[in-house]
Amino acid sequence: MSALWTGAEAARAIGGRLTRDFEIAGLSIDTRTIRPGEMFIALTDRRDGHDFVADALARGASGAMVSRVPDNVDSDAPLLIVPDVLRALWDLGAAGRARTGARVIAVTGSVGKTSTKEMLRAMLSGQGRVHAAEASFNNHWGVPLTLARMPREADFAVIEIGMNRPGEIAPLARLARPHVAMITTVAPAHLEAFGEIAGIAREKSSIFEGLEPDGTAIIPSGLETTPILAKAAARASRIMTFGAEREDDFRLLEVMVSQDRTVARVGHADGQVLLRLNGPGRHFATNALGVLAVARALDLDLAVSACDLARWQPPAGRGQREVIHLDIVNQEQSFDLIDDAFNANPASVSAALDVLASARPRDGIGRIGRGRRIVVLGDMLELGPDEIDLHRQIAAHPAMTSIDIVHCVGPRMRALWQALPDSRRGLWFETADEMARVAHRIVDAGDVVLVKGSKGSRVSQVVDALRKLGQPGADRAQGKE
Repeated sequence: MSALWTGAEAARAIGGRLTRDFEIAGLSIDTRTIRPGEMFIALTDRRDGHDFVADALARGASGAMVSRVPDNVDSDAPLLIVPDVLRALWDLGAAGRARTGARVIAVTGSVGKTSTKEMLRAMLSGQGRVHAAEASFNNHWGVPLTLARMPREADFAVIEIGMNRPGEIAPLARLARPHVAMITTVAPAHLEAFGEIAGIAREKSSIFEGLEPDGTAIIPSGLETTPILAKAAARASRIMTFGAEREDDFRLLEVMVSQDRTVARVGHADGQVLLRLNGPGRHFATNALGVLAVARALDLDLAVSACDLARWQPPAGRGQREVIHLDIVNQEQSFDLIDDAFNANPASVSAALDVLASARPRDGIGRIGRGRRIVVLGDMLELGPDEIDLHRQIAAHPAMTSIDIVHCVGPRMRALWQALPDSRRGLWFETADEMARVAHRIVDAGDVVLVKGSKGSRVSQVVDALRKLGQPGADRAQGKE
């Protein structure tokens, strides 16, 4: 396969100057994960990327994009010198988008962006060559990097676009120039920056500003903010809706959630299609409706697309379910762990609690004798002045009646912990590290344990501690602290 870029191609695209030509097999912004042949891009955040250029070259980088020659790098090293590295990355992303014949799909939303992106990757990979963003590369670095990494021969590209404050989505959408743009949903998230959910809806709907002239806008129905989305989508050549409304282009007719999968019957203009998803949750089925709408917008076969969706698995930290064996001899001595520790807001917590409520613990195998539904909830961040009340309101969620114990992490989650009845109130700690230290005390064989919180709450530490209970030599619930 040919190089992703030559140095000369990249230099022409961004108006840079080469010290000498080199081939670029890929692009990296992190020397810890850089692979031989990749060009290192010396971006500046908390640290100046130029401090790591020598290390990148020593690790096999074919060259580096810089705004100056670092002091510890030879002047004849393979460098692409530009006035501003971030601006050059955007220009390279624009060039990557301009040279491709791929059909581009952009996804945003308060909840479900990454899961939906991975659904699209799974569906489209059965029908062509797919280029999609890594992890959650959805910001002012990640989107241009994803576009610049796009192979010439891609048939489809899936670009995830996120935001933290007003004005971020539109420039990224105009850079991506999608043929199809989808909003998963609008929910209370980043309220600290927006003040009200209508502001979030307006920001999310600005994704349509980047649509190609014949582009399709795909929006969720049944939301308080759907009219805002629909008004913004009017610039599109075509609008499609998904949800549970009678007039929706893709309508959820029936959904069955089992222990480890979701089966949904979906209605559309030409009939019905059956979906089987390898993850439990009505919210996954709803996201899949939007994915099928993308398939229709791309003129793909819906039956084939629905079958291809069966290859999707929830990404790590976003509802992935696994079995943790506490005894290497007796496989029944295990518990189920649902890792949803990457992000949290009221809507995603609600969906996760519904999944836990539908899970089936196993009785008669642990010390306690009865399998339990247990949740560890970390703070939901960036919710603005009503954040304490939004945490407290979780206590009234209907799924709580099916959950046995609620453990809480963080100062905001203390409000929920205090609102819980004594029968459900578990432990509360200020930090995830404290909860992780006692992870072996909060679980028993037969339990189903959900861990959910914003990334900044660091409840992924609790996930890691629970996973380690399945490793030889780990402390058990009946062992030491």
